[in-house]
Amino acid sequence: MGEEVVRNKKVVLRHYVSGFPKESDFEVVTTETVRLMVPEGSGAVLVKSLYLSCDPFMRSRMSRREDLNFYPEFTPGSVISGIGVARVVDPGNSDFSRGELVWGAIGWEEYSLIENPESLVKIRHEDLPLSYYAGLIAFCFITGMTGFSASVGFYDICSPKKEQYVFVSAASGAVGQLVGQFAKLTGCYVVGSAGSDEKVGLLKGKLGFDDAFNYKKESDLNATLKRYFPEGIDIYFDNVGGRTLEAVLPNMRTSGRISACGMISQYNLQEPECIHNLFHLITKCVRIEGFMAHRHLQKYPEFEDKMAGLIKEGKIVYMEDVAEGIDSAPAAFVNLFTGRNLGKQLVLVARD
Repeated sequence: MGEEVVRNKKVVLRHYVSGFPKESDFEVVTTETVRLMVPEGSGAVLVKSLYLSCDPFMRSRMSRREDLNFYPEFTPGSVISGIGVARVVDPGNSDFSRGELVWGAIGWEEYSLIENPESLVKIRHEDLPLSYYAGLIAFCFITGMTGFSASVGFYDICSPKKEQYVFVSAASGAVGQLVGQFAKLTGCYVVGSAGSDEKVGLLKGKLGFDDAFNYKKESDLNATLKRYFPEGIDIYFDNVGGRTLEAVLPNMRTSGRISACGMISQYNLQEPECIHNLFHLITKCVRIEGFMAHRHLQKYPEFEDKMAGLIKEGKIVYMEDVAEGIDSAPAAFVNLFTGRNLGKQLVLVARD
């Protein structure tokens, strides 16, 4: 097998992105042949990509914006990279074995030579769907990824208590769908917002939210929140920022908590929106806290085992939107910002 050679298909960034990303911002190219063997003496690991994760934070790496970039930007002409699941083809590093399943930071390409194998993690629960390790259970040093971010942001930042009122924005997304279920497991009352009637139906049906609404049909979010939370909001899990956050503030209860996980409404703007109603943070003694899940890294092993258990017991439902083939990766990424995806957006590169 070491002598086998293949042509490697990959996704590269054409140019820095301005505004909402478009499929034309990317290019799928096929390289010269790649030998399926790590160079002799190298400590790198060659892997075959199986699943790729599409995540909103990657958008900030496609622009030269110092206010948003918390990780090195992608260079035009370079391969996009992110979290993914792969199988080891050739382990130049003795810590891995040929054929072993791993997850971690890999390129958006069919085969990746991982120069820094410390970024790869062996899959422990092989009885779970492999795709879960590209989002639900995966951990990323920068973002924390979906499941771990939901857990840290809800449990550690918000300190929920039974019978409290919880609001989740982008509730049908990769993180929001889990926060809502964590809230229900805690005994909270939870309402989510989403961008289509179909997603609202999934929130109230499949995902078990107490209620949900289509924010695109609401002209006055402040009034909408008063309707759904007549007694106010104890916990707001913020995935969108902007006018939703602005509308939440007057509706918070005294000593409420806001977990700022993401602000997808701002990522494609040249100038971020101003937020009004901030005085309510003072008058209602509300705490708002942003977080980076990697700062809670010591809790990840416990989270992985707990999440695996909840999944196997049927206590957690996880929606995935899987695009097939690496050629579909640009469109799948763009879907994050158009609301076309349902749940966690993934790309299936190969069926192993």
